Amino acid sequence: MVFSSIVFLFYFLPAVLALYYTVFRFSVGLRNAFLLLSSLIFYAWGEPYYVVLLLGCCVFNWAVALALARWRSAGKLWLFVGCTGNLGALFLFKYWNFVLSVLNGILGTELNFSMALLMPIGISFFTFQALSYVIDVYRGTTPVQKNLMNVALYISFFPQLVAGPIVRYNTVEQQIKHRTHSWELFSSGCVRFVQGLAKKLVLANSFAIVADNIYSMTNAGHRIMAIPVTLAWLGSIAYTLQIFFDFSAYSDMAIGLGRMFGFQFEENFSYPYISRSIGEFWRRWHISLGTWFKEYVYIPLGGSRVENKSKMINNMLIVWILTGLWHGAAWNFLFWGLLNFAFLVLERLFELEKREGKSIWRHIYALFVINMGWVLFRCESFYQLKEYLGNMFWMNQNGFFSPYTWMFLKEYAVLWVAGILLCTPAIKQAGMRWYGRYPKRAQLLYPLGMTVVFVISVIYISKSGYNPFIYFNF
Repeated sequence: MVFSSIVFLFYFLPAVLALYYTVFRFSVGLRNAFLLLSSLIFYAWGEPYYVVLLLGCCVFNWAVALALARWRSAGKLWLFVGCTGNLGALFLFKYWNFVLSVLNGILGTELNFSMALLMPIGISFFTFQALSYVIDVYRGTTPVQKNLMNVALYISFFPQLVAGPIVRYNTVEQQIKHRTHSWELFSSGCVRFVQGLAKKLVLANSFAIVADNIYSMTNAGHRIMAIPVTLAWLGSIAYTLQIFFDFSAYSDMAIGLGRMFGFQFEENFSYPYISRSIGEFWRRWHISLGTWFKEYVYIPLGGSRVENKSKMINNMLIVWILTGLWHGAAWNFLFWGLLNFAFLVLERLFELEKREGKSIWRHIYALFVINMGWVLFRCESFYQLKEYLGNMFWMNQNGFFSPYTWMFLKEYAVLWVAGILLCTPAIKQAGMRWYGRYPKRAQLLYPLGMTVVFVISVIYISKSGYNPFIYFNF
């Protein structure tokens, strides 16, 4: 089940909200039990068999954390058990077949131990979330939770179950036990959800049409179908916008849904495309994942506080290999991680963020590298990558301009402008100034505007087919 579907919007969510605020309003325990049941139904809708895996993850991590709290002297052993169990399941479902194919390629063998296992939706997200709980209990920074239902709700809560943000237990512990509900929080959650819904359906899905068409044409090869330079660049920019609006839209909806039920999750995006360096970009993009790798991999390895720069670079290399592979068991994700690593190292060595200079050139540099990274991320094979880069840089004897370029620009003109503006805080700042100047008008027109946005989003649902979020695959 996805948020941007008729089933979720008009059946599942209204039913859950109605029951939550009526039948189960008498105690937080009842509400938590109901939310847990609702979350399992939500997950089982798309993964009827793997809901057992999700339940197993909840019970396993609850038990390991209890063992850690009870037998502190054997803490490292139980931590090893917890990490092995979580990462073992992730490896089996996500990486086994990839590693097997790599070994066959290196050894020249034909080992046939591959398994026809579909990857459970959201396994990377809920596994990392569960791992953070076990590690924090081991460190003593989070108290152990003896109530299995509370741990299960933390791991499986449906707003952020399948695509984040990755929430740490100590940030929601008190909210699970004692949370407040108010009309202000609920209404702000509704607004945030509608904003995310529109970003997904109106912007991300529209940019996907452009990107998918151009990338798919590239697969034919330049000798069969020449993709002019401007069209190739337009496709790469379309995907750069698509992946941002697709993923940030899910985070918006997750944060909004959380508020509707009294939870307040931390932000996961902060206008990443206004960055002036790759380092800044990763402080603004998928913040919860960056924080996870910093807290549980980079700092334990020594971080940047090491005796020499080579050790720091090694630590960064490990983090970015893991970051790339976290996104998928494929070579393009690994090399995408290494590309980010290379520029981050260069920025760190040359202290780019400390240097003075015109910010416009840093913006251009950062956007160029980010865009190239998304080309590598999007291409499904080295052949497609070679063809696409060749088309972008006029190396395939392709033309410069294409009538398709003008067609896509003209057809989606309003969306291109809206998409680019929404990548910056300009519209939000303008809205806040208008609200401050005309508060009475804003109180009347803003809800009306959000209603219109919701109606437009529903119209887009009826027009388009099934289109899941990109990060469901990770």
